[in-house]
Amino acid sequence: MKYMSVLILKNVANEGAGTIEDFLCDNNIDYRIIEMFREDLPPTADVDTLIIMGGPMSVNESDVYPFIDKEEDLVKDFIRKGKRVFGVCLGAQVMAKALGAKVYAGPEKEIGWYDIELQGEGLRDPLIKRLALHPGAGDFWKKFKVFHWHGETFDLPEGAEWIARSELYPNQAFRYGKNAYAFQFHIEVRKETIYEWLKNEPVDMEKVGRETESFYDDYLGRAMNFYKGFFGR
Repeated sequence: MKYMSVLILKNVANEGAGTIEDFLCDNNIDYRIIEMFREDLPPTADVDTLIIMGGPMSVNESDVYPFIDKEEDLVKDFIRKGKRVFGVCLGAQVMAKALGAKVYAGPEKEIGWYDIELQGEGLRDPLIKRLALHPGAGDFWKKFKVFHWHGETFDLPEGAEWIARSELYPNQAFRYGKNAYAFQFHIEVRKETIYEWLKNEPVDMEKVGRETESFYDDYLGRAMNFYKGFFGR
Protein backbone atom coordinates (compact mmCIF):
# COMPACT_ATOMS: atom_id res chain seq x y z
CA MET A 1 0.00 0.00 0.00
CA LYS A 2 1.24 3.50 -0.79
CA TYR A 3 3.10 5.24 2.04
CA MET A 4 1.55 8.49 3.18
CA SER A 5 1.53 10.81 6.14
CA VAL A 6 -1.81 11.06 7.95
CA LEU A 7 -2.71 13.73 10.50
CA ILE A 8 -5.53 12.80 12.91
CA LEU A 9 -7.15 15.51 15.03
CA LYS A 10 -8.82 14.52 18.31
CA ASN A 11 -11.27 16.97 19.85
CA VAL A 12 -11.82 15.16 23.16
CA ALA A 13 -9.87 12.48 25.00
CA ASN A 14 -12.40 9.64 24.69
CA GLU A 15 -13.11 9.98 20.95
CA GLY A 16 -10.05 8.59 19.23
CA ALA A 17 -9.39 7.18 15.79
CA GLY A 18 -10.52 3.67 16.73
CA THR A 19 -10.57 1.30 13.78
CA ILE A 20 -9.03 3.96 11.54
CA GLU A 21 -5.92 3.79 13.70
CA ASP A 22 -6.10 -0.02 13.68
CA PHE A 23 -6.11 0.01 9.87
CA LEU A 24 -3.21 2.44 9.64
CA CYS A 25 -1.13 0.36 12.06
CA ASP A 26 -1.92 -2.92 10.30
CA ASN A 27 -0.91 -1.43 6.94
CA ASN A 28 2.23 0.39 8.11
CA ILE A 29 0.86 3.80 7.14
CA ASP A 30 2.58 6.69 8.87
CA TYR A 31 0.27 8.80 11.04
CA ARG A 32 0.28 11.26 13.90
CA ILE A 33 -2.50 12.05 16.37
CA ILE A 34 -2.86 15.58 17.73
CA GLU A 35 -5.11 16.29 20.72
CA MET A 36 -6.47 19.65 19.71
CA PHE A 37 -7.70 20.47 23.21
CA ARG A 38 -4.12 20.54 24.55
CA GLU A 39 -1.60 20.47 21.67
CA ASP A 40 -0.50 22.82 18.92
CA LEU A 41 -0.84 21.89 15.28
CA PRO A 42 2.36 20.73 13.61
CA PRO A 43 3.42 21.85 10.11
CA THR A 44 1.22 20.16 7.51
CA ALA A 45 3.11 20.72 4.25
CA ASP A 46 4.15 17.05 4.09
CA VAL A 47 0.81 15.66 5.27
CA ASP A 48 -1.26 13.92 2.59
CA THR A 49 -4.40 13.14 4.60
CA LEU A 50 -6.36 15.04 7.25
CA ILE A 51 -8.76 13.18 9.54
CA ILE A 52 -10.97 15.00 12.07
CA MET A 53 -12.67 12.96 14.77
CA GLY A 54 -15.80 13.56 16.83
CA GLY A 55 -16.56 15.37 20.06
CA PRO A 56 -19.49 16.57 22.21
CA MET A 57 -18.97 20.26 21.46
CA SER A 58 -20.62 22.22 18.65
CA VAL A 59 -18.76 23.73 15.71
CA ASN A 60 -20.64 26.91 16.62
CA GLU A 61 -18.75 27.12 19.92
CA SER A 62 -15.42 28.27 18.57
CA ASP A 63 -15.43 31.04 21.19
CA VAL A 64 -15.13 28.28 23.81
CA TYR A 65 -13.09 25.87 21.66
CA PRO A 66 -10.87 28.07 19.48
CA PHE A 67 -9.20 25.03 17.89
CA ILE A 68 -12.37 24.51 15.85
CA ASP A 69 -11.48 27.57 13.74
CA LYS A 70 -8.04 26.04 13.14
CA GLU A 71 -9.64 22.82 11.96
CA GLU A 72 -11.89 24.71 9.56
CA ASP A 73 -8.87 26.51 8.11
CA LEU A 74 -7.06 23.19 7.67
CA VAL A 75 -10.06 21.70 5.87
CA LYS A 76 -10.13 24.62 3.44
CA ASP A 77 -6.39 24.36 2.85
CA PHE A 78 -6.40 20.59 2.27
CA ILE A 79 -9.41 20.72 -0.04
CA ARG A 80 -7.94 23.60 -2.02
CA LYS A 81 -4.76 21.54 -2.52
CA GLY A 82 -6.69 18.40 -3.51
CA LYS A 83 -5.49 16.44 -0.48
CA ARG A 84 -7.51 13.75 1.28
CA VAL A 85 -9.89 14.89 4.04
CA PHE A 86 -12.12 12.65 6.16
CA GLY A 87 -14.42 13.93 8.91
CA VAL A 88 -16.35 11.81 11.40
CA CYS A 89 -19.35 13.20 13.35
CA LEU A 90 -18.07 16.57 14.66
CA GLY A 91 -15.36 16.29 12.01
CA ALA A 92 -18.06 16.08 9.34
CA GLN A 93 -19.75 19.15 10.81
CA VAL A 94 -16.42 21.02 10.77
CA MET A 95 -16.10 20.16 7.08
CA ALA A 96 -19.65 21.31 6.36
CA LYS A 97 -19.11 24.63 8.13
CA ALA A 98 -15.73 25.16 6.46
CA LEU A 99 -17.47 24.70 3.11
CA GLY A 100 -20.06 27.36 3.93
CA ALA A 101 -22.99 25.24 5.18
CA LYS A 102 -25.02 25.76 8.35
CA VAL A 103 -24.63 23.41 11.32
CA TYR A 104 -27.47 23.28 13.86
CA ALA A 105 -29.36 21.11 16.34
CA GLY A 106 -31.24 18.15 14.88
CA PRO A 107 -34.83 17.16 15.71
CA GLU A 108 -33.59 14.83 18.49
CA LYS A 109 -30.44 12.95 19.42
CA GLU A 110 -29.62 9.93 17.29
CA ILE A 111 -27.82 7.45 19.57
CA GLY A 112 -27.37 3.77 18.79
CA TRP A 113 -27.74 1.57 15.72
CA TYR A 114 -29.91 3.08 12.98
CA ASP A 115 -30.13 2.64 9.22
CA ILE A 116 -28.62 4.97 6.72
CA GLU A 117 -29.86 4.84 3.15
CA LEU A 118 -27.60 5.71 0.24
CA GLN A 119 -28.73 8.57 -1.98
CA GLY A 120 -27.51 10.24 -5.17
CA GLU A 121 -23.76 9.89 -5.54
CA GLY A 122 -23.74 7.35 -2.71
CA LEU A 123 -25.10 4.80 -5.18
CA ARG A 124 -22.25 5.48 -7.63
CA ASP A 125 -19.19 6.50 -5.62
CA PRO A 126 -16.64 3.64 -5.71
CA LEU A 127 -15.57 4.09 -2.07
CA ILE A 128 -19.14 4.20 -0.80
CA LYS A 129 -19.84 1.06 -2.81
CA ARG A 130 -17.11 -0.61 -0.73
CA LEU A 131 -18.97 0.45 2.41
CA ALA A 132 -22.27 -0.80 1.02
CA LEU A 133 -21.01 -4.25 0.04
CA HIS A 134 -21.80 -6.81 2.72
CA PRO A 135 -18.38 -8.06 3.89
CA GLY A 136 -19.61 -11.65 4.08
CA ALA A 137 -22.11 -12.16 1.29
CA GLY A 138 -20.63 -9.51 -1.00
CA ASP A 139 -24.01 -8.16 -2.08
CA PHE A 140 -24.76 -4.44 -2.36
CA TRP A 141 -26.97 -2.94 0.39
CA LYS A 142 -28.59 0.43 -0.25
CA LYS A 143 -29.71 0.55 3.41
CA PHE A 144 -27.67 -0.75 6.35
CA LYS A 145 -27.02 -0.19 10.06
CA VAL A 146 -24.38 2.23 11.31
CA PHE A 147 -23.58 3.50 14.80
CA HIS A 148 -24.73 7.02 15.68
CA TRP A 149 -24.06 9.36 18.58
CA HIS A 150 -24.92 12.94 17.71
CA GLY A 151 -27.48 15.69 18.21
CA GLU A 152 -26.52 18.22 15.54
CA THR A 153 -26.72 18.13 11.79
CA PHE A 154 -25.69 20.19 8.78
CA ASP A 155 -26.97 21.43 5.45
CA LEU A 156 -25.34 20.00 2.36
CA PRO A 157 -22.53 22.37 1.31
CA GLU A 158 -22.88 23.96 -2.12
CA GLY A 159 -21.07 21.81 -4.65
CA ALA A 160 -21.01 18.72 -2.41
CA GLU A 161 -22.34 15.33 -3.49
CA TRP A 162 -25.11 13.87 -1.30
CA ILE A 163 -24.28 10.34 -0.15
CA ALA A 164 -26.69 9.16 2.56
CA ARG A 165 -29.62 9.97 4.82
CA SER A 166 -31.31 8.47 7.86
CA GLU A 167 -34.91 8.67 8.99
CA LEU A 168 -34.21 11.60 11.33
CA TYR A 169 -31.30 13.29 9.56
CA PRO A 170 -31.45 13.96 5.80
CA ASN A 171 -27.71 14.61 5.54
CA GLN A 172 -25.66 11.74 6.94
CA ALA A 173 -22.72 11.86 4.54
CA PHE A 174 -21.32 13.83 1.64
CA ARG A 175 -18.32 13.97 -0.66
CA TYR A 176 -16.70 17.20 -1.78
CA GLY A 177 -14.50 17.04 -4.84
CA LYS A 178 -12.81 13.68 -5.30
CA ASN A 179 -10.91 13.32 -2.04
CA ALA A 180 -13.01 14.76 0.83
CA TYR A 181 -15.58 12.62 2.67
CA ALA A 182 -17.76 13.56 5.64
CA PHE A 183 -19.67 10.95 7.70
CA GLN A 184 -22.07 11.99 10.45
CA PHE A 185 -22.07 8.42 11.83
CA HIS A 186 -19.20 6.80 13.74
CA ILE A 187 -17.56 4.48 11.23
CA GLU A 188 -14.44 4.29 13.44
CA VAL A 189 -15.97 3.02 16.66
CA ARG A 190 -14.58 -0.12 18.32
CA LYS A 191 -17.01 -2.52 19.99
CA GLU A 192 -15.72 -1.84 23.50
CA THR A 193 -15.93 1.91 22.87
CA ILE A 194 -19.66 1.69 22.26
CA TYR A 195 -20.22 0.25 25.73
CA GLU A 196 -17.88 2.79 27.30
CA TRP A 197 -19.51 5.79 25.59
CA LEU A 198 -23.07 4.82 26.40
CA LYS A 199 -22.74 3.53 29.95
CA ASN A 200 -23.90 6.88 31.36
CA GLU A 201 -26.31 7.81 28.55
CA PRO A 202 -30.12 7.50 28.94
CA VAL A 203 -30.41 4.61 26.49
CA ASP A 204 -31.62 1.02 26.71
CA MET A 205 -28.25 -0.65 27.20
CA GLU A 206 -29.74 -4.13 26.91
CA LYS A 207 -31.07 -3.25 23.46
CA VAL A 208 -27.83 -1.52 22.43
CA GLY A 209 -25.87 -4.53 23.63
CA ARG A 210 -27.97 -6.99 21.61
CA GLU A 211 -27.70 -4.84 18.51
CA THR A 212 -23.97 -4.29 18.95
CA GLU A 213 -23.31 -8.02 19.19
CA SER A 214 -25.54 -8.59 16.16
CA PHE A 215 -24.31 -5.80 13.88
CA TYR A 216 -20.73 -5.00 14.86
CA ASP A 217 -18.71 -7.61 12.96
CA ASP A 218 -20.35 -6.73 9.65
CA TYR A 219 -19.97 -3.04 10.44
CA LEU A 220 -16.25 -3.48 11.08
CA GLY A 221 -15.91 -5.27 7.75
CA ARG A 222 -17.69 -2.44 5.95
CA ALA A 223 -15.40 0.11 7.63
CA MET A 224 -12.24 -1.77 6.69
CA ASN A 225 -13.40 -2.02 3.09
CA PHE A 226 -13.91 1.74 3.00
CA TYR A 227 -10.49 2.40 4.55
CA LYS A 228 -8.81 0.18 1.96
CA GLY A 229 -10.29 2.34 -0.78
CA PHE A 230 -9.74 5.70 0.90
CA PHE A 231 -6.15 5.15 1.98
CA GLY A 232 -5.18 2.90 -0.91
CA ARG A 233 -5.83 5.26 -3.78
